[in-house]
Amino acid sequence: MKITFVTAQGDRQDLAASSGETVMQVALNADIRQILADCGGAMSCATCHVHVAAEWVDKVGPASAEEEAMLEMAVDPDETSRLSCQIVLRDDLDGLIINLPKSQF
Repeated sequence: MKITFVTAQGDRQDLAASSGETVMQVALNADIRQILADCGGAMSCATCHVHVAAEWVDKVGPASAEEEAMLEMAVDPDETSRLSCQIVLRDDLDGLIINLPKSQF
């Protein structure tokens, strides 16, 4: 499966991923510098904040109440915001596009 990360400047990076991995794990393995993941995926910070591309929001699904609360700590969250540690990849997410926030660059 493939995930595309897009920087705020429009640079795209296609990465191979596997079902069961989180978007955060894929980003860290590829040294995507905009994903800091200070808490290591424990959902106790918002340093893995991303924006799911609009056409993928419904397929990825909504954030949990806990994740929504944590997203309030992110810089410039919006309706496409998610914590990348909480997006677990499934086969139907092949081709997922993730926009990296300018604030984490």
